[in-house]
Amino acid sequence: MKGITRLALAGAALALSSTAALAQKDTADAIARYRQLLQDGNPAELVAARGEALWKEKRGPKKESLEQCDLGLGAGVVKGAYARMPRYFADTDQVMDYESRVVHCMVTLQGFDYATVTKSPYSGTGQRQTEIEALAAYGVEQSRGVPVNISQLHAKEKAAYDRGKQFFYMRAGPYDFSCATCHGVTGQRIRLQDLPNLGGNKEDAQRAFTTWPAYRVSQGTLRTMQWRLNDCFRQQRWPDFVFGSPASVDLITFLGVNANGAKMDSPSIKR
Repeated sequence: MKGITRLALAGAALALSSTAALAQKDTADAIARYRQLLQDGNPAELVAARGEALWKEKRGPKKESLEQCDLGLGAGVVKGAYARMPRYFADTDQVMDYESRVVHCMVTLQGFDYATVTKSPYSGTGQRQTEIEALAAYGVEQSRGVPVNISQLHAKEKAAYDRGKQFFYMRAGPYDFSCATCHGVTGQRIRLQDLPNLGGNKEDAQRAFTTWPAYRVSQGTLRTMQWRLNDCFRQQRWPDFVFGSPASVDLITFLGVNANGAKMDSPSIKR
């Protein structure tokens, strides 16, 4: 009788486990379908259109447009540039991501003040996008379908990747968290949110990198990669992330190199 009871309990446990696994898969599939349906009317398209207008408009103290901004493929070339950034720029002698490079052009070409431009780089929930966010949406939209190709040819590009990798696995803060705490395990999730393994799973790394910037339905606004990192730091209770800082560019370089080969699919839409 005891043996039968044990078998019955084992069978019940297995059934519950299978039911939970099926429920989890059904939920993940439903979220994926939800995102696909929303993609057809992605509000990020309007943000990208505003970004294009800002790119071409003559503004700032110098009354110039950004059409001579060099994103690494030549002055004014936007098509495909986002998919190749961060990258080394000889004129600044540093590795820069798309957002920090655009700000550099706003300062040098249009005459804007750096501190003023970067004081509030992110919009609040439901607010109109900042100029940086709109320009990021335009830039990444121009790389949709272009394979990610983050260079590691220059010594400073390699150094940025190495520092970004160290940063990714560094534990700190009151929770003793690292980026890898949430994004270093395959199949991990928080509530209904799948957490991609950005350090050890090529497919996860590619899917994550190629879908940012993204329009967040829950916040009613488009979010950039710089914002994504900043929000991760907030959740870890780390000090505020400085917009365009070397540390931010290093982390983005690490994530981008891990995603090399995948095609950009952004601006995407997320819950």
